[in-house]
Amino acid sequence: MVVRALSARGFEYRRPTWPVLLMWLIGIAVAIAWAAPFVWMVSTSVKPVGEVMTRQVEWLPRHVTFDNYAKVLEKPVLRWLVNSLVVSTLSTGVSLLTGAMAGYALARMHFPGRNIFFFLVLAALMIPTEMTIVPLFIGALRAGIVNNYAALVLPSLASVLSVYLFRQFFLTLPRELEDAAFIDGAGRFRTFFMVALPLAKPAVVAGAILLFTTYWNAFLWPLLVAFKEEMKTLPVGMAAFAPITGQQTQIQGFAPAMAAMTILTLPSLVVFLVLQRHFIEGVTSAGLKG
Repeated sequence: MVVRALSARGFEYRRPTWPVLLMWLIGIAVAIAWAAPFVWMVSTSVKPVGEVMTRQVEWLPRHVTFDNYAKVLEKPVLRWLVNSLVVSTLSTGVSLLTGAMAGYALARMHFPGRNIFFFLVLAALMIPTEMTIVPLFIGALRAGIVNNYAALVLPSLASVLSVYLFRQFFLTLPRELEDAAFIDGAGRFRTFFMVALPLAKPAVVAGAILLFTTYWNAFLWPLLVAFKEEMKTLPVGMAAFAPITGQQTQIQGFAPAMAAMTILTLPSLVVFLVLQRHFIEGVTSAGLKG
């Protein structure tokens, strides 16, 4: 009956093969392995201190308490949250704009040394962020811009990943659309903003998720240039809840630390869940696979 119903609706029933079943089993195992730490973190965040360390693994708390969140919220968490949102949003927006313009130039404009410049862009992806911290910090000190939004945002105004993402996407964009705009009298900038950029929505969404998550979780640079309490970002502020060395103090600090990490994780997780469909489409069409 099921086979007939599927055939009547235009679907063809096929018995799954062993490779397909194996792939699904591996995928389910990886998903469980990825979700287990997150479930454990949330569960520990609502456990009383006495139930954190037990002889047997307890995935669900026997008693739910929000005292750990209350302890975390005694700090200026809202201020840290606003700082992180401002810095992450501004950095992501400007990085997407500069990356889109540079990517469009590398994909569409012909100028001497274009391929060499793109090779240098790719080479910059291999430079660890920690290697640029010292010169950036010295520059920020000499410019006198520590402990403000400028210090937190300026190093993130250009992203190599964003340039690469948009360059690969614009290479797949049909030139006929831009040629039609040129025939109508549009210049290069107008064509970019009115034709190319609106069509780059998949790349914009994919880049927004990747960049927002990166800037949201940034720790080392905000730790150096925003050492005043009111200018800390959420990751730097939440680091204060790390368990202190010592057996008893560690046990007492685990639950508040998990509550702090849950608060830190939720915004980026929500952004990804809302935009995940566009993210998959953007990663595919932007040429990351090739």
